[in-house]
Amino acid sequence: MTVLPDTGYAPTAEDRESLDAWFAEYDAASGRRDIERMADLAVFPLNLVSDDSAGDGRSAQWDRKQFTETMTQVMGDGSEDITFDSVRTPVFLSPAMAVVFTDSTMTSQGQSQQLRYADILIRRDGKWAFQTMLQGGWGDNL
Repeated sequence: MTVLPDTGYAPTAEDRESLDAWFAEYDAASGRRDIERMADLAVFPLNLVSDDSAGDGRSAQWDRKQFTETMTQVMGDGSEDITFDSVRTPVFLSPAMAVVFTDSTMTSQGQSQQLRYADILIRRDGKWAFQTMLQGGWGDNL
């Protein structure tokens, strides 16, 4: 049984459903390597938190252009879709803020890779958007 921290806010079924729908859309865009659509689902400047090869924590803020250029370089322009099999654990801080922990298997061209990361999402005008990405190992790229 997973015990989540008490944030003082109990999410509604709609909160969870809308967050799940946002991730389904983001994963689909990622799978198609539709970087522009991925950027549409973010709030800029986007915060990034990681660590580098020396083991030091790193952070940066990216504008949309830097996000699209970097993600295009990282994800490549392959013609084969990428698939994600993800288990997400959201912690809602309020109706408009959630920290989501993800364990995922990404598969591309028959090769699978395990991923663990967290995102901070905010809801504006009834729609979720990611504002902070946290994942180890990317700090040298920041």
